[in-house]
Amino acid sequence: MAALLANAGIAVAKFVGYLITGSSSMLAEAVHSLADTSNQGLLLLGGKRAKRAATSEHPFGYGRDRYFYSFIVALLLFTLGSVFALYEGIHKLEGPEPLTSPLVAVAILVVAIGLEGFSFRTAIHESRPLKGTGSWWTFIRQAKVPELPVVLLEDFGALIGLALALLGVGLTVLTGNPVFDALGTIAIGTLLGVIAIILIIEMKSLLLGEGATAPVLKKVTDGLTSGAVLRVIHIRTQYIGPEELLVAAKIALTPGLPVEDVARAIDEAEARVRAAVPEARLIYLEPDLDRTALAGS
Repeated sequence: MAALLANAGIAVAKFVGYLITGSSSMLAEAVHSLADTSNQGLLLLGGKRAKRAATSEHPFGYGRDRYFYSFIVALLLFTLGSVFALYEGIHKLEGPEPLTSPLVAVAILVVAIGLEGFSFRTAIHESRPLKGTGSWWTFIRQAKVPELPVVLLEDFGALIGLALALLGVGLTVLTGNPVFDALGTIAIGTLLGVIAIILIIEMKSLLLGEGATAPVLKKVTDGLTSGAVLRVIHIRTQYIGPEELLVAAKIALTPGLPVEDVARAIDEAEARVRAAVPEARLIYLEPDLDRTALAGS
């Protein structure tokens, strides 16, 4: 929401700045902010639709809607942001045009940097508890909540893009050569393209279905292995939503247990896993004998 409000205000200011100055860097940044505003709206829509109750047609619910809308956001960032900026930059490079009222552009860009900084700071604050002790790059690669990596990369790209736009406009003012403004626009398009491709790859991976990370998988396995559960024979996990992990495992139980004890052991194993990993909401366990131990005896 912070990113949506910040980008909406910034987009309006940049479009006004472009109309006054004619700066292609300003236009590229205006379209970038417009794309970001649309993206935040799509992320909010995805979050709302993901809350729909499960149906017979979709028995596991609609949690992956958040991944789908995040993937659309990445595509929009590439097409509406990167491709447009590259086109505009190359067009202005072929026919450079002088800027009018460049100080207006500089003032708008400085204000935009402050607003984007606020949005970026908010995204970092919200992401830090989930990030843990790992690096930010690791967080972006492994996060199962798609909105935070998207907003983080968008805001980071926006700050770098604003700096590039400010550099392009500043060099144009200092040298009187509008080519620098066009080069700044091309640099913004390239930056957005790289960020969009990273997001496309990550969101596609989540859409296809990612399993639990190694630390989470260890918690699940440790939770299963206790009491009558001798060991986990094999296990499969998959996130069917950012906060909903599916666990399917074959577990070796103590031989000779009556049916009542088998059922109790499974219930206790599920309770231990959910206590250790709250997002493990769907757990399917198949009891079996420890055939390796039987073979050894």
